[in-house]
Amino acid sequence: MIFDSHTHLNAEQFNEDIPETIERAKELGVTEMAVVGFDTPTIEKSLELSQQYKEIQSIIGWHPTEAGSYTPEIEKRLQQLLTTPKVVALGEIGLDYYWMEDPKEVQDRVFRRQIAIAKEMNLPISIHTRDAMEDTYKILKEEDIRDIGGIMHSFSGDPEWMKKFLDMGMHISLSGVVTFKKALEVQAVAQVVPMDRLLVETDAPYLAPVPYRGKRNEPGYTRYVAEKIAELRDVPFEEVAKQTTENAHRLFRLDK
Repeated sequence: MIFDSHTHLNAEQFNEDIPETIERAKELGVTEMAVVGFDTPTIEKSLELSQQYKEIQSIIGWHPTEAGSYTPEIEKRLQQLLTTPKVVALGEIGLDYYWMEDPKEVQDRVFRRQIAIAKEMNLPISIHTRDAMEDTYKILKEEDIRDIGGIMHSFSGDPEWMKKFLDMGMHISLSGVVTFKKALEVQAVAQVVPMDRLLVETDAPYLAPVPYRGKRNEPGYTRYVAEKIAELRDVPFEEVAKQTTENAHRLFRLDK
């Protein structure tokens, strides 16, 4: 059984076939998933889905590309919603210097505010970092997130960066990128990341793995991520599936 630790089944790309997508996932052995909401509509949809489907947990937070719209009212509402049953983490939060929708200082402030909330509520965090690895690391270190821990979502760094985040108590989540021919750094990480700190994800509908690269990704394709990691590590696929699912249960405090 496989746990997709980061998916967007709440995206409009799935509006027409959510039940069918969940069934297809089960056929591929993906029996649990965390649906991530990152602005008001996607947060509401994530919560709705986690209440509707036993297979789904919710992760909610305010994405760095939305940082400019983060207000005291949004923060208050987010704090309320984080107490909803089946919310297992705060995210995805972090820094995005690729799209650069808002200045660095605005993203920094919103990132730190949400880390503070996660610490108050004792929730792990799911981190989005794009073209901002150094600043992301600096903020996590300064905010001392060791007690709550969390996930480096769709990790794209090299083994050296991996070690820095592991030393802070974070988990490393690998997406379909690990199946890409030229993703040598991510493949190197897959070979050396400690098995008890590894998670797998799709980030669906984005980043579809080989053999579906370029098409709509979906939670079931987490299987291909786990298979690729097993191949790179030269271990049975079942070992990767079992360990990453246990890791997700432990991090999200799911008593199963």
